[in-house]
Amino acid sequence: MRRVLVLVAVLTVAAAASTVVYQVIRDRDYRILLARGDAALRADEAVAAIEAYSGAVALRPGSMLPRLRRGEAYQRRGDLAAALRDFRDAAALDAAATRPREELGDVLYQLQRYQRAAEAYETALALDDRLTRVDYKLSIARYRAGDARGAIAALARPSQGPDATAEMHYLLGLAFRDTGRTADAQRSFEKAIAMSPGLIAAREELADLYTTQTRRADVLDQLQVLAGLDRDRVERQVVVALAQANAGHTDPAVVTLGTALERSPEDPRIYQALGQVWLQDAEARNDRLALNKAIEALERAGSGTNVNSETLTLFGRALLRDGQVDRAEQVLQIATTRYPVDPMSFFYYAAAAERQKHLDAAREALIDLATLQGDDENIAERATRIASLSMRLNDPGSAARWYQKAVDAGGSGAADPKLLKALADAQLKAGLAPPGAAASGR
Repeated sequence: MRRVLVLVAVLTVAAAASTVVYQVIRDRDYRILLARGDAALRADEAVAAIEAYSGAVALRPGSMLPRLRRGEAYQRRGDLAAALRDFRDAAALDAAATRPREELGDVLYQLQRYQRAAEAYETALALDDRLTRVDYKLSIARYRAGDARGAIAALARPSQGPDATAEMHYLLGLAFRDTGRTADAQRSFEKAIAMSPGLIAAREELADLYTTQTRRADVLDQLQVLAGLDRDRVERQVVVALAQANAGHTDPAVVTLGTALERSPEDPRIYQALGQVWLQDAEARNDRLALNKAIEALERAGSGTNVNSETLTLFGRALLRDGQVDRAEQVLQIATTRYPVDPMSFFYYAAAAERQKHLDAAREALIDLATLQGDDENIAERATRIASLSMRLNDPGSAARWYQKAVDAGGSGAADPKLLKALADAQLKAGLAPPGAAASGR
């Protein structure tokens, strides 16, 4: 009996020892697999990393770490659905861990599920509200989800702390802008630039705000800095030059574009801008030399096969001013057919067609312009002109409708007596005049 007891004891000890040894081996293998996965991930070998981490998951299915790491490997590989599953599992396995919740938010953001991403970031911050980077991610997710006020709330504390960044203030500026808080937006963009002078996006937004405030000098300052920061983009030089020209500084604008031509001597955008600058100068000063330079530059810009509507409109406008009406009409007619169409192509085409006595074409162009621009501040003038052309085309019915539109566009104030008389005459000729209208119009 004693021998039996001794044998049982020996077997029990042996079994316990085997269990310990087995567990030690599993722990060793688990650590080896984690290390192998980490090394593969550092070497950007996502497939090898996934295999190693999967082995670690099999050895310890209740451990958070290998699922988190495998999720990172899947994310690196671009398999976002698999990464999402692993991050969710990792978060469920460790209720106190912030990292899987943060990375879950990152994947949801990549999948453009912005509201769900924000919710994941919120759970991470609920565990540790000191994570400034997560506050920033939360604000971006909320902003992309269309919640600008929520983005402002998320950045209220971190943007004032020692870890505040230029990017935070830039995002705040966007959110303030979208909620109509223009002054706050301006201050945020200015802070962003003060912290990071090379932050191009913030300078662009600030320039737009200054433009709405008609602060031309400030706009020009920002555009010039942007051009210096982004020298390889022709568009920057063009925008600066046009801003200089709009401020009445023609010579500096020409110099700016001349410098751009030295870098890109065949770029039609530069010749278009140069033509526009010279044309504005010619119109402002009635300068023949400036007009000749405008025509030369715009002819060069319009010499390609894919000339845009804006270039053709500028060229036709210059030709029209030069008295080359027949050629201007041809160029402007083409401009009205190029998409995206410049609405002003219809305006100048109508002017050229009318001077050529092509009244029907002129009227159709103005009607097309009215369709494009709707009831803007020029509707009364445009409607009157269409009505006048209709009368010259012996179409009093159409004339009456457009004269009425012009009268209606004047609002509740007293209408122009000449306009009322023209309306009454058109109605009378069309047989539309109500009792007493013709007399009152006369």
